[in-house]
Amino acid sequence: MTDLDGKVALVTGGATGIGRATAALFAAEGARVFITGRRQAELDEAAAAIGATAIRGDIADLDDLDTVAARIAESAGRLDVLFANAGGGEFNTLTDLTPESFDRTFDTNVRGTTFTVQKMLPLMPDGSSIVLTGSTTASRGGPGGGTYSASKAAIRQFARVWAAELAPRRIRVNVLVPGPTDTPGLRGIPGDETHVDGFLAQMAASTPLRRVADPAEIAQAALFLAGDRSSYMTGSELFADGGEVQVFPAA
Repeated sequence: MTDLDGKVALVTGGATGIGRATAALFAAEGARVFITGRRQAELDEAAAAIGATAIRGDIADLDDLDTVAARIAESAGRLDVLFANAGGGEFNTLTDLTPESFDRTFDTNVRGTTFTVQKMLPLMPDGSSIVLTGSTTASRGGPGGGTYSASKAAIRQFARVWAAELAPRRIRVNVLVPGPTDTPGLRGIPGDETHVDGFLAQMAASTPLRRVADPAEIAQAALFLAGDRSSYMTGSELFADGGEVQVFPAA
């Protein structure tokens, strides 16, 4: 028996990075896995490599979410694990922030995550598990990160509320908080390939462990929250951040 033997799981943003690593681990642990993403080619390649079912969809589009729910209902009939991982964001100072940038970040990270959970919930039997991807930025303040940080802080608070609301059904809701992780998203932040190595070194230096994570390490934490080994956890945050938030990095 493996941790998710016979379970049905959905990983949003499952084509790359943490989502892909987690979807692969869920499948290896016995789950029937569905993944979503916005780019069909990447999604199809990931699904083939993992042995998952791909459903193209943008979590900011409610019609897409309806399609995802309908496909899972038709194909599997239920959903035992939801890893609401898809997200993104833009970095602007207060002076530079535009309404359009603000809306894009909140539409994806807050509105998209909220309605992902709402629309998948009817498929979820009592005792299911919901894992939300948070961010260390929700616990810290840094120049340029206001909108993204606030969106992830909203996710943290929603987790508390949903945990309370869903407790009568024994559906657990927890937040996974990754530290800097070597993903295409992180590598894309500098905007110039020549700056990537320096940026990753800077990110590594922000953690006491002095390195960025491999996505597979974050996937292990997601598996813990998804399965019965965390059966007495709900409304919690699990930091897999190399000590970035809780421990001051060594000089």
